Amino acid sequence: MSRLGKKPVPIPEKVKVSVSGPSVSAAGPLGTLTRGLPDGINARVDGKTVLVSRRDDTPTQKALHGTWRKLILNMVDGVNAGFTKELRIEGVGFRATQIGTKISMTLGFSHTVEYTPPAGVKIGVDPKQTILTISGADKEAVGRVAAEIRLFKPPEPYKGTGIRYSDEHVRRKAGKAAAGAGAAGAGAGGGKK
Repeated sequence: MSRLGKKPVPIPEKVKVSVSGPSVSAAGPLGTLTRGLPDGINARVDGKTVLVSRRDDTPTQKALHGTWRKLILNMVDGVNAGFTKELRIEGVGFRATQIGTKISMTLGFSHTVEYTPPAGVKIGVDPKQTILTISGADKEAVGRVAAEIRLFKPPEPYKGTGIRYSDEHVRRKAGKAAAGAGAAGAGAGGGKK
């Protein structure tokens, strides 16, 4: 048995989980999420927990067992508390403004970049216009939106400008001037005596 797969998924007070055929639904304060189960993976509600089981012990079924238990746990957590990702915009003049549900970003291009999030995902902009907070019930959708926004201007290693995750560390590189200055200094000290 998969060690993760056999662990029951606890259902919080405000969440209702139902299994109908090959699909699992979770409804809570932040909305409703539904996922179809793959062939051979079964789920059932047992009191205040959800139990996930597999048909046989083939490698494919073993791999899917733990994965689908985690996906169901993410659904339950998502409709109960939700998920958030935070992005930081770094660079002189780089900023984001919110126009309704749409985000308009100035990222050093000749044009502004606009992004409209899909249904179920909200984007908030801080007062300094440099931090974006992406939130929603679906963990996969929140992560996808954060990745799509980051792709508009990934952080570059020389000046560190661009869009990065708030917990991301960008390794900085020395530019030509810094590398040249180090070599010139070493050469200057090794002259004739």
